[in-house]
Amino acid sequence: MAAAHLTTTRFWIATAERAVRTFAQTLIATLGLDTTDLVNVPWERGLALAGAAALLSAPTSIATTGTGSDGPGLTETATAGRNP
Repeated sequence: MAAAHLTTTRFWIATAERAVRTFAQTLIATLGLDTTDLVNVPWERGLALAGAAALLSAPTSIATTGTGSDGPGLTETATAGRNP
């Protein structure tokens, strides 16, 4: 039953959205920590870290499919026209 969710367009759109959110959050956190001198991270490494985090969000989406409607996360649903 969960494998059926992997073939929906909604699932893959929500998965891509989650990856973009993860990328942005990781990049902002990494560069924010660099700005405050808590860590020393060049832009290139911050981008690499954010990219790796975004890539890792895809298996998380796949692993949690079927737990809700069509969304990739445990609490997310990708139902069109419905706001949480």
